[in-house]
Formats: sequence, structure tokens, C-alpha cells
Amino acid sequence: MQIAQSTENPLEPLERRSAPPLAWALWGVGVLAYVAAVLHRTSFGVAGLDAVHRFDASAGILATFTVLQLLVYAGLQIPVGLLLDRVGPRRMIAGGALLMAAGQALMAVSTGVGTAVAARVLVGAGDAMTFISVLSIVATWFPGRQAPLVTQLTGLLGQLGQVLSAVPLVALLHGPGWTTAFGSAAALGVLVGVLAIAVLRDRAPGAVRTAAPPLGQVGRDLAAAFRHPGTRLGLWTHFVTQFSSSTFALMWGYPYLVSGQGMRPAAASTLLTLLVLANVMSGPFVGRFVGRHPAHRSRLVLGIVAINAGAWAAVLGCPPPAPSWLLALLVVCIALGGPGSMIGFDFARTFNPPGRQGTATGIVNVGGFAASLVTILLIGLLLDALSPGKDFTPSAFRAAWTVQALIWTIGIAGVLRTRRLTRRHLALTENP
Repeated sequence: MQIAQSTENPLEPLERRSAPPLAWALWGVGVLAYVAAVLHRTSFGVAGLDAVHRFDASAGILATFTVLQLLVYAGLQIPVGLLLDRVGPRRMIAGGALLMAAGQALMAVSTGVGTAVAARVLVGAGDAMTFISVLSIVATWFPGRQAPLVTQLTGLLGQLGQVLSAVPLVALLHGPGWTTAFGSAAALGVLVGVLAIAVLRDRAPGAVRTAAPPLGQVGRDLAAAFRHPGTRLGLWTHFVTQFSSSTFALMWGYPYLVSGQGMRPAAASTLLTLLVLANVMSGPFVGRFVGRHPAHRSRLVLGIVAINAGAWAAVLGCPPPAPSWLLALLVVCIALGGPGSMIGFDFARTFNPPGRQGTATGIVNVGGFAASLVTILLIGLLLDALSPGKDFTPSAFRAAWTVQALIWTIGIAGVLRTRRLTRRHLALTENP
């Protein structure tokens, strides 16, 4: 029992100092960059029904847009993590913002599937460079006792980008039109890139820059980070908590509410905004819990998964259209997956030394996006199989969302296994 209490509470010094004002200023710029990244990431989801007609695409092809974007994002996490450890967050965040701006500019003028796919690849590549670079700012500038809460704040404030895509971007889509909407998003990306170059710093004033490790050491750091079961526990934590809310926000939530539940577009946008607000409200509580009770992190993860699955079971068990209050409850429950996924990064931070935390964070970040892209693709394929033409029926959506059960089963098994391995590893290191 003592092992169970200590395995998720790795040995790290208790720091009493607080972060300096400069740290908060740099973090604020990083959060702004992440807000813009989430806007870019979720912009195609709210434009999904418009994209069906603009590109004359089926549900499967439409899902491929976002799946490819997430595949690029997930596939680049480990290379980006390795690069982050070598060059620092300033250049990574600025470069990511400019890449996403290029992708949105291309999407603004795109009228064919090929160029639209290329646009989403650019967005996925730039997005991959942003979040873990902002977490690097947190790890560098904030003391250990503050890091869990600031990490949660990073994740939840970043979701304001989803509000920007659900409200003003949708208004631009239904007003001036497609080109203006995505062109505005591109302009925001350029602004963020310039701000990151001008303001961000990789290290404190006067600090000595350490030499970049040789390539051989980079490979050893990658292997060491992945071999540690605590890193893999973070990966499976991210996998099992994030995918449901990401699938809902990135691709199928808005079409589901409109076509699967018969809601008006304005009401569907309101629920997507509620998703963000619930994320924002729950994040600090999760962060404080993790900071005060690190030995119970995985229990909190499993509890969040149970709440997610229970809410979906209630909605899918109700013949559509479900009551509005039940759909609102579903959105609130799946919003917990965002703060829950941040716990995975806390595992990466506490189980890895500073020199390989970017690498470990990249490994963890693969989990949720890999799960999301598989879920998005499976739902798209099922909708194609069960819906006539391009009209997505309520019964097709109801059946398609059940694929989440498979992903939850795989993820829970991964969390339980790596938690057991982590406990064994820590017991051995404490008692050699």
C-alpha cells in the first residue's frame, strides 16, 4: 500500500519561491500563441458542413482532412520535442505560428481537395510546434509547486481559441464568407509569430546557455524517456482522456448537434462555447488536486474517463433528439477530458530530468491525438456507410459515436498496465 501511495509522487525538491513577473509575461505570450493554435486547429470542424459543399466531399473525405492534420501533429511530436530541447521555445513558437498562418491562407483560397489537404498539413505541422513549447516555458520559468496549476491554466486558456472558432469565425463564414474567415485566421497567425519573435526568451537574463547535446545523446534521451514507465503512463493518460472532447471539438461535434440532434447552428455554437467554459472552470480544480495529491493522479484520470463514458451512454441511449439539458450535461462532462489530459504532462515533467522533458512531453502528446485521429476517421467511415448521400442521419450519428467504447477500453488497459509498471520501477529505485 505504501508503494501505491508513493509511485505517483516522484522525488523532487519542494520549492517555496514564486515565479517572477517576467515568467508570467512570457507565459502570457505563449498562451496567446496557443489560443491562436487552437483556433487554427478547430477551424475546420466548425466549417465542416460548409466544406461538404465547397469541396463536394463525402463524410469519409471530410474526416480525412482532420485525420491527416492530426496525423501530422502526432507524428511530429517526438521530432519537435527533440528539436525543442536543442533550440528552445522562442523559435519553435514563432515558426509554428507562421506555418499555421500559411496553412490558413492557403485554405482561404482553396477550392479543391488537394490544396485544402495541403493547408491542413501546414496547420498540423505548426500546431505540433506550439503547445509543448509553451509547456517548456512553464517548466523553465515556474517552480515545481506552481507548475501543475500553470500547466492546467495553459490548457484551459488555450481553449479560448475554440470559442474564437465557434463564434466569430462561424459569423465570418456565414457573413463575408469562406475566404474572409480563413484569411482573418491567417492574419492572426502572422501577428502571433511576430509577437513571439519580439518578446519570448529561452532562458533567464544572465543564464548560461548549455551546449546542445550531440545527436547520439539525443537518441539515448529519446530511448530513456520512452523506456521510463512514468512517461508511458503519461502517454496513456493523454490517450484515454483527450480523444472524446477533441473529436467533438475538432470534427464531429458541430455536425452531430446540427444534423444528428436537430439543433440550430447558433445553439450548436453555444454548446461548443459551453465546452470551453466548462474546461476553463474545471481546469484549476484539477490542477490544484494534482499539485496537492500527486499520489492519486491516475485515480483522478480513471474517474474522468468514467464520467465521460457515462455521459455518452446516457445521450446515445436516448432516441434523438435528446433533451437540451442532457446535451448540455454531455458537453460539461466531456470537457473534463481537457484538464484530465494535462495530467499526462505532469507525469512527463515529474518522471524526467530537465534535459529530456521536451522529448518526454512530445511522447505524451502523441497519445491523445493518435486516439483522436483514429476516432474521427472511424466515425467518418461509419457515417458514410450508414447515411444516404451526404445527408448525415441521426441514427447514423448515434451508431458512429459508439466507436469510442473501443478507444476507452484500449486506453484504460494502457493506464492500468503502465501504472503498475511505474509503481514497480519506483519501488526498485527507492529500495535498490
